[in-house]
Amino acid sequence: MIDICILGTCGMMPLPGRWLSCALVRNGSTLTLFDCGEGTQIPWKSLGWGFRQLGAICLSHMHADHVAGLPGVLFMVAHAGRTEPLHIYGPAGTGYIIEGLRRIAPELPYPILIHELKGQEEFSLPGGLQATSAPANHGIPCLAYRVELARRPAFQAAKAQELGLPVQLWSHLQHGETVEHQGQTILPEQVLGPPRRGISFAYITDTRPTQQLTALARDVDLLICESMYDNPEDLPLAKSNSHMLATESAGIARAAGAHELVLTHFSPKIHDTRQAEKAARAVFERTRAAKEGMVISLDFSDELVNAPTAN
Repeated sequence: MIDICILGTCGMMPLPGRWLSCALVRNGSTLTLFDCGEGTQIPWKSLGWGFRQLGAICLSHMHADHVAGLPGVLFMVAHAGRTEPLHIYGPAGTGYIIEGLRRIAPELPYPILIHELKGQEEFSLPGGLQATSAPANHGIPCLAYRVELARRPAFQAAKAQELGLPVQLWSHLQHGETVEHQGQTILPEQVLGPPRRGISFAYITDTRPTQQLTALARDVDLLICESMYDNPEDLPLAKSNSHMLATESAGIARAAGAHELVLTHFSPKIHDTRQAEKAARAVFERTRAAKEGMVISLDFSDELVNAPTAN
């Protein structure tokens, strides 16, 4: 299971009751943060998930509303007693910006490892999560992310018993290891069922729509996507500022075959996010406007990978 908390929903600047857009992901006992605007540690503290288990931060780009909260978060993680390395991923220029922000947080009890990405890279996140980056269109280096949690095929005990395998060998096969028994080599696929669908989500913000972003979000269980503007009359503004309308975010969700869309990163001039939700639902029905503190839980289904469809 993956739990995703929308810590904030606002773009550009924090407002009373609306923190800057970011998301905290929990998988087991591990945490990964997506973006880190001013004051991120405050709604995080209210959530009660703790700080010590933060293993990675994924930054979309280097504008202040997505990175200015890093010193405060780094201090909270230090205060929680972390000594293990913290990985920070982001586009070109991430190292330079973090070096500047670290001038007010120079001494930490854990090392920070910075990874600058160009897009299309695959990398590992804490708790067995696998991530992929894709370039976004925002006028400066900017990234979107896809995160997946694979699910192992079901172990078929009856087949293991037919092969006369002792229980002590079962866990090795469950983890994809080949075993030897009574002179025979037993492969995992001999006792495992067909591939099963895992869990996936995409995080897309501060960008115009692109085909690469649609491909990144293909068939995700959840698409978290910016909705900077809700009024079609703001399209010229969205284009000039490299942002999206709610309907354009919904267009990505529909074209990608996403299972659900959650809108976030609303302009400060949007006071009622229900208008953005209504506009997006006209394009993609399974849409919700995010709220501060919203937690979305994604769990495995019984769906098989490439399962045959009925005629």
